[in-house]
Amino acid sequence: MNATHPTPVSVPTLPQKLLAHAQEHPLRLAQRVKRKGVWRCYTWADVFDRTRSIALGAAALGLQRGETAIVIGENEPEHYWALFAAQSLGAKTVSVYPDATVDELHYLCEDSQARFIFAQDQEQVDKALSLLERLPDIRGIAYWDNSGMWSYRHPLLQSFDDLTAEGRRQHDRHPQRFEREVNAGHADDLALLTYTSGTTSKPKGVMISHRWLMDNALRMKSALPLQDGMEYMSYTPLAWITEQLLGVTLGLITPLVVSFPEGPDQVLPNLRELAPHIVLFGPRQWENIAATIEARMLAASWLARGIYRWGIRIGHDVHVARLEGRTAPWLSRLLLPLAEALALHPVRDQFGFIRSDVAVSGGTAMAPDVFRLFHAMGVPLRNIYGCSEFGLIAGHRGKRYDLETVGPLLDVDPAFGAPLESRIEDNGELLLRGGTGFLGYWGKPDKTAAIQRDGWYVSGDAVRKTGRGELVYLDRVEHLVKLASGHPYPPQFIETRLRFSPFIKDVMVLGDATRPWVGALINIDMAVTSRWAEERRIAFSTFTDLSQRPEVRQLVQGEIRRINQLLPESSRVVRFANFPKELDPDEGELTRTRKLRREFLEVRYRALIDGLYAGATDVACDIAVTYQDGRQGVLHANVVATDIEGTHTP
Repeated sequence: MNATHPTPVSVPTLPQKLLAHAQEHPLRLAQRVKRKGVWRCYTWADVFDRTRSIALGAAALGLQRGETAIVIGENEPEHYWALFAAQSLGAKTVSVYPDATVDELHYLCEDSQARFIFAQDQEQVDKALSLLERLPDIRGIAYWDNSGMWSYRHPLLQSFDDLTAEGRRQHDRHPQRFEREVNAGHADDLALLTYTSGTTSKPKGVMISHRWLMDNALRMKSALPLQDGMEYMSYTPLAWITEQLLGVTLGLITPLVVSFPEGPDQVLPNLRELAPHIVLFGPRQWENIAATIEARMLAASWLARGIYRWGIRIGHDVHVARLEGRTAPWLSRLLLPLAEALALHPVRDQFGFIRSDVAVSGGTAMAPDVFRLFHAMGVPLRNIYGCSEFGLIAGHRGKRYDLETVGPLLDVDPAFGAPLESRIEDNGELLLRGGTGFLGYWGKPDKTAAIQRDGWYVSGDAVRKTGRGELVYLDRVEHLVKLASGHPYPPQFIETRLRFSPFIKDVMVLGDATRPWVGALINIDMAVTSRWAEERRIAFSTFTDLSQRPEVRQLVQGEIRRINQLLPESSRVVRFANFPKELDPDEGELTRTRKLRREFLEVRYRALIDGLYAGATDVACDIAVTYQDGRQGVLHANVVATDIEGTHTP
């Protein structure tokens, strides 16, 4: 199944890069991990020695070139060593999420034709042992955490201590064998299989070669200001290809110092302690950190809170203005050093971002305000966009980029093929070619062929390209909805982006095969919007009153216009109305997890929706409500329908 793409350009494998580092600067720091409160450090010579011993020990148990090794566990040095060891022998690896179930692990082992399992601890060993009757081809299981393992006995089971001891004996007998194995590797050998999420079908193993990893890691390097010796904290699961590119591959290419937290619950304390130069989190983690910062400031004294707010405002004026290509106010530029000393530097120091020259968010969309908060703090957060099959596609580069986008196409080193090219189909679907490309799904040629078209990789993503050549990710094509006009539009994109607004709590986008254009019903955030109104001396008495105030409608109109600019004209919201009451789970309008009950809302607000599409400006609504004391009643409200651009097409 190895993909072969002969090329005159010499590209090393990951183990060959490791061997080179061990030979050229053996005493340089390569990794560190915190255990029982103490940081333990490993040089490149240490990492090489551990890798060689594990590899030769696994070879003694029968792991061979072309086979597959499973690695299941948290991000720890041993996880990396297991990857390097298996790949040194010419095997490919599959990193598995630590919380994978027994059935999920069984599927991955069976589909990848695994012959060896590296497991972190007792929990993971138990999963592996329970599968042996169903997986007769497994030749060995090796674990690196001895806790609770003293009573375990099985002929296929051994500790990393035993495995490495056997590996050292093998090295003493055959001192040249390991280097021969490493040097026999080729860039087009498969390095790993990374499995898709499997949300719509069984997960598929994407074939990843060493060349593919090098190509994509260098694409990332072209977008990020990386330097030799920078420190990186590995936290994002290794089952995610982005971590394989940054922590593993760029860790070898650049090289980086890769550190590991004491545990998943110690990430923030360890982050502050290490203050790494490079930080990679998913959007949810960045949003959680932003929420934590805000929560701590709310709990601080009024003086500290005031200084923080002032400092963030100055940082926003200068850093966000620079990011957006605007000239910062002269007074803010003058006050920035003071804001740095009193507010911005202390906050970055408190959360471990004091040296974070490279901050990356990869994955789903994130609120632009979260981006702006970190930039205001002096943390240059940027997006990276890609997929497991094709690799990294786009990313924010330089000192100016649009936070609403995922950036322009990344650069490809000529050693790895043609530059990236994109094509956007009529339905918005993104097609790609260039670089190493897509190597296929393991053992699934039909699935491989299904996402290729005339030499192009078919991403399944709907995007739009801005005038500056940056991509706006809209949604999966399969999630687009067609209007009566035949034009598709991305309801999830519109709803998600509008919910990023602090003034909007919930959004119900309208538009389907029976409706010619996109409409929206907005549930304003009472707490935020009421404060906004009070600051501007806008009088109101109730939620209904506030929601229908012209100033509030104008505010929401501006938020929708901003999102409309990111969309093709046919996908833009044409008209909207604000719900006259706050959506309530007790009324059946929301689930207990605050998801919209769309069918119920369509019925309850039928008059409002019909009026919106009929071109009415005022719609009389009678809505049955239950008051807090249990009384039943009817809310009588006149709801105003608003055109986004002053005109509409009923």
